[in-house]
Amino acid sequence: MSIWQKLAFAAILSMAVPIGGASPAAAQAKPEGEMRFAVYVTLAPAWLDPGETGPGNLTPFWMLYALHDALVKPMPGNRMAPSLAESWTESSDKLVYEFKLRHGVKFHNGDPFTADDVKFSFERAKGAQLKEKVKEVVIVDPHTVRFVLHAPWPDFMTVYGTLWSAAGWITPKQYFEKVGPDGFLKHPIGLGPYKFVSMKPGIELVMEANGDYWRKVPSVKRLVYSSVPDATTRLAMLKRGEVDLAYLLEGELGESIKNDPELKLAFSGGIGTHHLDFFDMWDPKSPWADPRVRKAASLAIDRKALSDAQTLGASKPTGGVVLKSMEYALPIEPDPYDPEQAKKLLAAAGYPNGFDGGDLTPIPPYAAPGEIVVNDLGAIGIRMKLRTMERAAFFSAFQGKKLKGVCFCTIAIYGNASTRLAENVPSNGSYAYGGWPDVDELYQKQLTETDPAKREETLHRIQNILHERMRFAPIYDYFWASGIGPRVEEAALMKIDPFPWAAPLEDVRLKRP
Repeated sequence: MSIWQKLAFAAILSMAVPIGGASPAAAQAKPEGEMRFAVYVTLAPAWLDPGETGPGNLTPFWMLYALHDALVKPMPGNRMAPSLAESWTESSDKLVYEFKLRHGVKFHNGDPFTADDVKFSFERAKGAQLKEKVKEVVIVDPHTVRFVLHAPWPDFMTVYGTLWSAAGWITPKQYFEKVGPDGFLKHPIGLGPYKFVSMKPGIELVMEANGDYWRKVPSVKRLVYSSVPDATTRLAMLKRGEVDLAYLLEGELGESIKNDPELKLAFSGGIGTHHLDFFDMWDPKSPWADPRVRKAASLAIDRKALSDAQTLGASKPTGGVVLKSMEYALPIEPDPYDPEQAKKLLAAAGYPNGFDGGDLTPIPPYAAPGEIVVNDLGAIGIRMKLRTMERAAFFSAFQGKKLKGVCFCTIAIYGNASTRLAENVPSNGSYAYGGWPDVDELYQKQLTETDPAKREETLHRIQNILHERMRFAPIYDYFWASGIGPRVEEAALMKIDPFPWAAPLEDVRLKRP
């Protein structure tokens, strides 16, 4: 029995008890109260639509977990839990995956959920690799849908059933075709535990509980997400009781919560690996083209001090961008902090007095750790200028291959070693500014390898090459601090492990009198 057949069997068994131990919706208490979140990003309307979420972009999922639902998705205790699909099976030739859909589920506007919506959502989804591998999507009947592959692809369920992509997250075909993409963003309709109420783009999102949600009725009636880019302001709002959960309070801000008896400090994350990505390494005229220079930059970073300063020591240094907990991961020890050896490497590479390294662009909102890295590099003679950008502009430039210099970046892609590397390592990856033919060949080889041992050997070889050639300078697996106010009974942080934000949102609870 294959791993996916075992998962399907487990999925069928799990139907004997509601997922997460929830009681039937009819027995739930009526949703009450309002919970307010202060988020560190500018709220983008595109995040309301699963079809606009590209591979490797995890941020929209905190919104998708509220408004929408997926056939299969990470849930507490299960990284691939049956949701809108009650079960699924894999054919013996590994070419066909068939999903049995949950009956009686309706969209927020009352339209029934059917296989038509599954096919429509897949056709709209972003992700070239997924589209290339799937030959056709067949609607067997209103509650059965079949995916047929061109060739065996071991990662189909990893890509479709985790947060690697949003292809399995469902939008309503009939409603979407009626209102169009612009109309959908103005008033999205989904299958999730919360219904859309209003949105002020870049400022505020308001949602109300869906009393008919199939898993369980949410405890909190109203959720409000406010965009508060400044961390000091987020903390002040939390202390004044204006918000109930303030995300991302780094360094001293998080430390200050420890001594406040009214507040609680919580950590979440673990999916993202902070690292340096050397965009200019593919330019043979750039100093960054020399692996000794990239190694020197890695040795210049005091990872423990950076983690202590920014995440209160919660983020653990690592030597690879693939999480150690992932299938086919090759554990690699982090580079030590050794500025003297870094200077020797620079001298050997022909830069005894250092050089001008160009821009260092941190992925928003991580300007503070980016500045620390600029200082660490400056200490060994690599002079860089910190360039900060708004988040949407950054991702547009990043994916458009328009950035220069070095990036303080994050890979936060779900799955295994193969899916983790898919968008950054192969030459045709969405976030790859270059690549090596031998690595491309190895990557393509393992994509269709159905023998786990052979596949692991190839993926370990790829990870070794990335390490030896200094493709990245991994820093740490990123965990971050948030503040929780006195009214909150359950913030649902890290109930889905790893996941950075409160989820599933039907599980958050306020204290009741």
